[in-house]
Amino acid sequence: MYKSIVEAIELANGLKRQLFDLDSQDIDIVLCPPFTALSEVAEVMQGTNIQLGAQDMYWQDEGAFTGEISPLMLKDTGCRFVIIGHSERRQYFGETNESVNKKIKAALRHGLISIVCVGETLDEREKDRTFEVLDDHIQNGLKDINDEDILKVVIAYEPVWAIGTGKTATFAQAQEAQKYIRDLLIKMYNKGIADIVRIQYGGSVKPENITELLSQPDVDGALVGGASLEMISFSEIVKKAIEVRK
Repeated sequence: MYKSIVEAIELANGLKRQLFDLDSQDIDIVLCPPFTALSEVAEVMQGTNIQLGAQDMYWQDEGAFTGEISPLMLKDTGCRFVIIGHSERRQYFGETNESVNKKIKAALRHGLISIVCVGETLDEREKDRTFEVLDDHIQNGLKDINDEDILKVVIAYEPVWAIGTGKTATFAQAQEAQKYIRDLLIKMYNKGIADIVRIQYGGSVKPENITELLSQPDVDGALVGGASLEMISFSEIVKKAIEVRK
């Protein structure tokens, strides 16, 4: 919940200047501004290598759901991606695996790519429940998502204790969790599918740690929080990601 429309346009224009001539064919760059700025940011991004995403959505196409945003509304603004099940939605707004599952299916129906967030709290990690939480979030969140549709889903591992705290999971901790997710996808689908599905890391991603994070075998990308609010820091993360992927 940052940036007025004017501020969002300013950030988007800055990123456009920083990133427009980069050889970014090996990566996807996605901005997810607040709902109020989606249309304006879409206009700025037109014809660039930066795509648009939303931070959440409801699973119904329309109806008496005051305050909610539908997948059709997101598509109307130019969105191609949508974040689903972010830890803050789970923590503050009652998001559950069941609602995550409904939202993923609605996104799929309308051709939106879901960035589905999973991960444990500090309490759950200290009680050695990380893998149990990942099992729960993934198996129930992805319930009845078939082999074809899972390829239109991105999974983002967010250790909740590392979001906005300045703490980052060690590279070994990030890799361990991401490999667990990959192995879980092999069991749920098959190795070919599991190798293709992108698994991102999210949790205090910064220019200083992005290279090492993306060098881990099972870290395919980053869901960037606070560092995405500043043009220079987000641009640096993107540029370093491109270098790692070359």
